[in-house]
Amino acid sequence: MGSSAVADKEAMLAALAQLETLTAQMNRLSIDGFGPLELLELQQRREAVHRAQPVLDHKIYQRLRTECTPTELGATTYHAVLSQRLRISTTEARRRLDDADAVGPRTTMTGEPLEPVLPNMARGQIHGLISTEHIEKVRWFFTKVPSFVDYRKRAACEREFARLAVEVASNEFSRAVDKKLYLLNQDGEFTEKDRAKSRSVRIGRQNADGTVDVHITATPELASLIEAVKAKLGAPGMCNPDDEQPTVDGAPSDEQARTDTRTQAQRDHDALVAAFRALLACGELGHHNGLPTTVIVTTTLAELEKGAGHAVTAGGTLIPMSDLIRMASHAFHYLCIFDGNGIPLHLGRSKRLASPGQRIVLLAKDRGCTAPGCTASGYQCQVHHATLDWKRGGNTDIDDLTLACGPHNRLIENTSWTTGKRGDGITEWIPPPALDCGQSRINTYHHPERLLAPDDP
Repeated sequence: MGSSAVADKEAMLAALAQLETLTAQMNRLSIDGFGPLELLELQQRREAVHRAQPVLDHKIYQRLRTECTPTELGATTYHAVLSQRLRISTTEARRRLDDADAVGPRTTMTGEPLEPVLPNMARGQIHGLISTEHIEKVRWFFTKVPSFVDYRKRAACEREFARLAVEVASNEFSRAVDKKLYLLNQDGEFTEKDRAKSRSVRIGRQNADGTVDVHITATPELASLIEAVKAKLGAPGMCNPDDEQPTVDGAPSDEQARTDTRTQAQRDHDALVAAFRALLACGELGHHNGLPTTVIVTTTLAELEKGAGHAVTAGGTLIPMSDLIRMASHAFHYLCIFDGNGIPLHLGRSKRLASPGQRIVLLAKDRGCTAPGCTASGYQCQVHHATLDWKRGGNTDIDDLTLACGPHNRLIENTSWTTGKRGDGITEWIPPPALDCGQSRINTYHHPERLLAPDDP
């Protein structure tokens, strides 16, 4: 490290200490002496400072990604590193890294400096004139612009957006960007590559009433398949859950069609339910993580007897008990006994891989990956030896097993992360020094009730 680099490092640390001191001082000062217009001017200046702060963030993130792998820092991905160390959501961590890619500094393979991907937006941010909302919208634009638009037009769009971003608020700016995207492709000419890039299925969080918003951007192929399913199973009288014997094969009776009061959208929903149920029932999907591909739901005997409360799927969805009982009426059941001997849960050294019974118990107990902050559901997890790995002499017993997603399972093998069981049986993940900053060492994402006081409902 050269003398100038050492001097810059010392100056950076000194400036950071000064910033921390000044921030604390400003937070303690009274604003009673400011009038309304003065308050707005004060906040405008503070907003400019806030908008320019990410410029240094981009440099830090780009350096981290250039000089080390996330595994060396004790995580599976860079956004997982930021999420753990900064205690931010993985969504926010991804946004920051994406912004750094777009407006952060770049270098060639030989270390020569390059201007940012969005150079004009980057300059506006340096001066505190452009917000992260403006940058995020421009990033979105370049993921949607058709592939036939050449680099000259793309560069011209970026210059125009940078000019607009310093003049208008983000909501007006967003509408202007949308309009520009339309003007570039008024005839709707998209290639197969453009369509493939846009395809997606996004399952949102569960709403308070139990419903879940699912957004699908379908390719022509998927749309044609859905059309065929809707035409058959979404016809009036078909797959009606209100019928005592719903018709799922053949044709419904005239009476069933005439008394069907569902909307077309509701019939389409029920058609997809019937189609997916038939797909799972055919038995041709094989196994997934040691269990047949099916809906796995766990509940307690008390809730089942009362017919009230909620069950939890291996994907984390809450299912009302009435729906569970209805679903179970045409399903094969697997009784899981936690405190008895109905399923062999203790295998010792006889097997390395967990048995189906052990996997079911872990799905009910852990619900998902036990790594702190991980949102991977039980369907996405493998069985991990929490206290001592099997090849090092550990036992494949239920008390020593836990759930971990693939990336976190590999993280244990490739880094200095370790796991163990607390006295209450909850899996604890002990991070390496680089990530150990006092964060939680257990995952409460799949068990929000653990964060609530005992007397909370």
